Amino acid sequence: MKKGKIALSILCLAIGFISCNKDDEGSNITEVPLRDRTEQQAMDKDSLVKYLNGHYYNASAFVSNPNASTSDLIISKLPSDGVVPDPANNTLLMDDVELKTVTFADTNYEFYILDLNPTAGGESPKFSDQIRVNYEGFTLNNEVFDSAVTPVDFDLISLVPGWRKVMPFFKAAESFAAQNDGTVSYTNHGVGVMFLPSGLGYFNNATGSIPSYASIAFKFDLLQISQNDHDNDGVPSYLEDLNDDGEFTLNTYADTKDGDDTDGDNIPNYFDTDDDGDGVATLNELEHKTYEVDTNQGGQEPVLGVKEFEFSRSDKGGIITIKTVTIKDSNNDGLDDYLDENISINYNE
Repeated sequence: MKKGKIALSILCLAIGFISCNKDDEGSNITEVPLRDRTEQQAMDKDSLVKYLNGHYYNASAFVSNPNASTSDLIISKLPSDGVVPDPANNTLLMDDVELKTVTFADTNYEFYILDLNPTAGGESPKFSDQIRVNYEGFTLNNEVFDSAVTPVDFDLISLVPGWRKVMPFFKAAESFAAQNDGTVSYTNHGVGVMFLPSGLGYFNNATGSIPSYASIAFKFDLLQISQNDHDNDGVPSYLEDLNDDGEFTLNTYADTKDGDDTDGDNIPNYFDTDDDGDGVATLNELEHKTYEVDTNQGGQEPVLGVKEFEFSRSDKGGIITIKTVTIKDSNNDGLDDYLDENISINYNE
């Protein structure tokens, strides 16, 4: 095994590369012998197709209903005659799901999503963002293995791969407001179900009531999202996916830069505070700016420029202070300063 792969394995363990199953805290994960991923994907597809063709849901509950949630969703097994009961209100799952494809672990995977509120009004998360959701995980024999009926926060890169492949297809709430009882209400949020092959789930790891090589599904309400900057270097984490594959990977070989580790120090850029290894911290190789917005005088927040990102904000008495950073390419060679080992300008000096 290459050093990069070993380091990545250690890193993944360090950041908790687990599923969103909170029951894992008290359960053992059992590894079984590895199967060929492509062969297993073909078997998983068969099981998913069988499930989707053998179950229906109450589709009418989600028609023109922007405030629906997964608590309204009822998935039922098709009766023995193979006919969907009350077709005016119910729909076969296979008729409404969308087939998606993705490459993960050098394998072409297919998975299915059911979007129950395609007109959700918020923004979509990036694969590396933080999300707030209600959810329920279940196996294809309809056994629930985990759930959260009150909102919980997850870092997408800490979950099984399927979550970070699925979430960018959905949108968070259009708006939210605190209630007198301390809860938060969400308007027009994302609602869906993901049906995942084992390779985008636990694969060969058996955990809790989930056997190894099991296809699984999750219902979810996508409520809020926030942009992650894991190393707090000013560059949003999603931009540190240099090869744009939706994963954080190290270089395959020491003499190549085919992954997301610019300086080859076995630390992916999203976790590296000096991405190009030139001795100047990434945060200092970005241009800093501060805006003050007096909302008491009707002040409006600034429109950020190209490659300008909010780094922090505070609000005192209606005066909002926003600090931003801007990614620079001082020699216009197409390589940003923080990734260019030949450029070591400290914009904070």
